[in-house]
Amino acid sequence: MRRAAAWAGGFGHAVAVLARGAWGDAKRAAVSGQACAAQGFGWLAMGARGTVCAGCGMVRLAHRRTLTGGLAAARLVQRLGGLLAREATAATRRTTALLGPARWLTASVAAGLLLTLGGPLEAQTGRGFDAAVPGAPMGSLGPATPAPPAAPRTPAGPPRVDNSAPVTFTADEVEYDRERGIVTARGRVEAWQNERILRADEFSYDRNTSIATVRGNVQIMEADGQVLFADSAELGQGFRDGVLTGVRALLAANGRLVANGIRRTTAPLPEGAPENTPRQTLSDISRVVYSSCNLCERDPSAPPLWQVRARTATQDTAAQRIAYRDARLEVYGVPVLYTPFFSHPDPQSPRGSGFLFPTVGSTRFLGGFIQTPYYWAIDEQSDLTVTPLFSTSQTPNVGAEYRRRFNSGDIQAQFSGGYFNPGTLGGSTGGKREFAGHIYSRARFHLDENWRVGVEINRASSEQYLRTYRFEFRRVLTSTAFLEGFWGTEGYARIDTRLYQGLRTTDNDRLFPIVGPNAYGEYAPRERYLGGFLQVNAGLLGITRLTGASSQRTTLQANWRREEIDPVGGVWNFRMQGDLRGYYASRQSVNTIGAKVVTTTTNNEANGFHGDGNVRAAIDWRMPLVRSAGAYGTQTIEPRIQLVTGPNTGRQTRFPNEDSIDLEFTDANLFNLNRFNGRDRQEGGTRVDGALRTAWDFPNGGRVEAIAGRSWRIHRDATFAPGSGLDRRGSDYVGRLTVAPAHWLDIQARTRLDGETGQHRFSDYIASTSLNGVIPGVDSVGLQAGYLYTTPQSYLRPLRTRNEVMVGVTANTRTASGSNWRFGVSARYDIDIDRPVLVQGIAGYEDECFILEGRFVRRFARDAITRQEYAGNTIFLIRLGFKTLGEYGFRAL
Repeated sequence: MRRAAAWAGGFGHAVAVLARGAWGDAKRAAVSGQACAAQGFGWLAMGARGTVCAGCGMVRLAHRRTLTGGLAAARLVQRLGGLLAREATAATRRTTALLGPARWLTASVAAGLLLTLGGPLEAQTGRGFDAAVPGAPMGSLGPATPAPPAAPRTPAGPPRVDNSAPVTFTADEVEYDRERGIVTARGRVEAWQNERILRADEFSYDRNTSIATVRGNVQIMEADGQVLFADSAELGQGFRDGVLTGVRALLAANGRLVANGIRRTTAPLPEGAPENTPRQTLSDISRVVYSSCNLCERDPSAPPLWQVRARTATQDTAAQRIAYRDARLEVYGVPVLYTPFFSHPDPQSPRGSGFLFPTVGSTRFLGGFIQTPYYWAIDEQSDLTVTPLFSTSQTPNVGAEYRRRFNSGDIQAQFSGGYFNPGTLGGSTGGKREFAGHIYSRARFHLDENWRVGVEINRASSEQYLRTYRFEFRRVLTSTAFLEGFWGTEGYARIDTRLYQGLRTTDNDRLFPIVGPNAYGEYAPRERYLGGFLQVNAGLLGITRLTGASSQRTTLQANWRREEIDPVGGVWNFRMQGDLRGYYASRQSVNTIGAKVVTTTTNNEANGFHGDGNVRAAIDWRMPLVRSAGAYGTQTIEPRIQLVTGPNTGRQTRFPNEDSIDLEFTDANLFNLNRFNGRDRQEGGTRVDGALRTAWDFPNGGRVEAIAGRSWRIHRDATFAPGSGLDRRGSDYVGRLTVAPAHWLDIQARTRLDGETGQHRFSDYIASTSLNGVIPGVDSVGLQAGYLYTTPQSYLRPLRTRNEVMVGVTANTRTASGSNWRFGVSARYDIDIDRPVLVQGIAGYEDECFILEGRFVRRFARDAITRQEYAGNTIFLIRLGFKTLGEYGFRAL
């Protein structure tokens, strides 16, 4: 019996080693079992189910219903089973426990399935599933628009699998032909490792030729949901290379691919390369058709909205690209574009280098032009997009955008350059060419858990340059460098420096401030002091101009607040604020507002060293009176009154004013201790603020709310400029109205009226509504309207009243097939100058595979000197997108 067990063990070990491709070891292992092997009997396991160990390739059977075969084989199994159970020694038990005949016959089948999936038995070659199976699922074709660089991670490619994980399989029957050396599994063959699954009707492995064949309804399912279908698959030497026929693939992003066949070849590893080094694999695809469009439900044989057909295609895993030859784009089955060569990033990689879809068009200032972007995926953390532009009216221009991510931060930079002729735009250079360009850049880095450092550099040659080449336009460009720290919710500190560049022809950069150092620190402890909360901050500000006023300022401020509720429900808020400030200033001036102009005069009073302090104390009381409105919600009436007191500050003209120029008095700052925005101006004296708030809150979450209020000052304060609303003892009336009774209606209105005459001083109204199902066939309709009115402000040029209205409408509908139609148009009109400010519109269509969108933008802004419209005031853009392939743009006007 021990000898029979040894024969069985030797034979089983030989078959297992053969399945692992080690022929020499198998031959030596079979010597001890050759008497059993010479019988030449076949073995058949019915209903086998088991697991292949990743370490040694051993099959652990989960169950076995029956075991049949030749008569001698059946008797041998029966005899071995009984005798080994009763009489084998401990050593014999260890041998039979590892190597029962039926288990090792099933192991050879599992080894073949395992190699098909690139499992543990193939792990010695360092290969995974996508390297072992010809024509592995390719995923969706990535968008032509470059994706952001990913955070640092492992190299791009197919998802890595755990090759040490076991492969589990099931089959209706498993057969081994000893004389022919073929292992065959039939009937609902299914094997899986990790989250990958292989299904087929039949699987066979030929030991003599090392070829595995999978036939009938072959399905390979990836963990990400991608599925590859084939009629058959034949895997070659090492089970890495081979051929798939009748291929159909369901890819990510709704991609579908059909091909006659796929042939896959793998390059050997370079000498000395690590075992886990990714190998270059080339998949040659024949007669391929690709689309991401759904087929027509009524007629699936009809061509999709678009599809790409090619004679051949090649997938290169090393270059991470798929290249087509003799490709054509068809729309509803009609060829519209032919190209002898076309490539795009491999869908297995989120990014890939290559040319993006070009943009062509024509404008008044460029003439006809074409942009041909090239995207370079430098590595997993960085990329570069280079966009040359060729036009008929300007010399070539090159733009670029660089992005890089680090573990501790990121860098982004956009820049361009080229010779530019502003004379074609009506300028004063007389057609002289000059080099022009721009740079927009920023960087952020975390030094540790508390500190962060950053820098921004933004510069441009001129406003005309940015508008002509359609780069992002900004009124003023700001460059800055900063260092800031965070300590939970209690502490914050920042120091920075800033440079400004004006882009209008009327701007004089010598008058723009150079800010630095600008330091600020704040501490707000969680503990209570005198029953309230304390907050302390300090600042240092330096402002220098090449021409004009300069100053240095240091400030210290402390705030304390405490809130209490009295027995009858009144809410009391006690607040105190103390300020200390010191200045050194030179070349100071003051602005005087006239009817239509601002007069600037020298202010010698502010030059030199100055300092002062200010204390403000306030008692704020409000009484929310709430009653139930039954099924209609709750109603609230809340009177509020505040007493603020402190020393009179006077005009404060002996101090520079850099940060308190932009003052807009509304209900939002009615109850502030200091209504100025910054520290250069301090409000003083004693005043009383009062307001009445009413609200109706509905059960559906809607609300109607109104607030009206005013301030009264004991002494006249000349600190506030005329027209600010706070320059008299009695302030202007301020109010706010909110009407939002349901989700489809929202109205926000703010206004300010003269405190004596009731004259209109300021209004900002915005109303929007969204209606569903009002128009048959349209899912939703949105209406927007707005109105803005302000009196002349000294810090704005030109000095004039703003009186503008805005209207807009949007519509959106989605069809039963999932297609989406959208439409929108809006306009702004300046009543004061009686001309439009902006007109724009958009119309588009989008479904699961296609985008068609048109945009029109018309601005009416003019140069303050030449009175001519700015370059690039009109834009007409058409966007044509084939999802998973790329987008094409046309720009005109």
